[in-house]
Amino acid sequence: MIPIRVIRRRIRSIQSTAKVTRAMEMIAASKMRQAQLRVVAGRPYAEKMQEVVAHLAAQTQAGEEPHPLLQRREVKRIAVVHIAADRGLCGGMNANINRMTANFISGQSVPVTAVAVGRRGVSFMSRYCEEMLAEFTNLGDRPSLLDTLPISRVVIDDYMNGTIDQVYLAYTRFITTVNQQPVLRELLPIEPAQLERTEHLEYIYEPSATVVLQQLLPRYVEMQVYHAILESIASEQSARMVAMRNATDNANDMIEELTLMLNKARQELITKELLDIAGGVTPV
Repeated sequence: MIPIRVIRRRIRSIQSTAKVTRAMEMIAASKMRQAQLRVVAGRPYAEKMQEVVAHLAAQTQAGEEPHPLLQRREVKRIAVVHIAADRGLCGGMNANINRMTANFISGQSVPVTAVAVGRRGVSFMSRYCEEMLAEFTNLGDRPSLLDTLPISRVVIDDYMNGTIDQVYLAYTRFITTVNQQPVLRELLPIEPAQLERTEHLEYIYEPSATVVLQQLLPRYVEMQVYHAILESIASEQSARMVAMRNATDNANDMIEELTLMLNKARQELITKELLDIAGGVTPV
């Protein structure tokens, strides 16, 4: 039988852990709400920019030299912008995005280099990827577009000067509080959406559609990277809230089991003492 003092010590220890996980759950829930609002607010802007890029690309004149970010060439080197969290304790989110990127890298026949975002992503890619273009950590829970511009400039500059020929964006998309989906999609070269015949509206762009497109394409890449980071932050806080809730529930279950074990141990001790007393009575 486990000594009563040992059981009580375990109960106190697990109760302390449950208080910590409960507090972390409430903090994550508050941050998740803020991050979710930012993601939902940013999606219409990203979708509208995609639509504008499609309209501009459709209006470019035949024979014009396409923008470098639209040029598709032979792929000799691939870059992956790998976005993970700075911290753990968020369930399997980091493991899922790391596994997806690792499977992608192992399936390529050309060299793959990485731009790692988040300490967990940097730690993983430094072990798995042969070459690292750049590392970005400590963006915080509420990064601005200016905070993410260096990430975009790295891939834009290297793509335009021919150092890399294709860029993929790996991040975790926020769907619901309990559902976050790892996503890997092509970022560069930009593939404008194909418009239906009825969608070719005659907008007038000044000074010209080509000039506006040249200015808009880098902004489009910057917005895609920024929105992917917002999606990852919302997914991280959601996953952490769910993980801490599960940890708190498990701790409470363990406390109940240990309390029952404690009661049984006390009952056995009392019964043993009663038997000792009854066995030691001298008949008159």
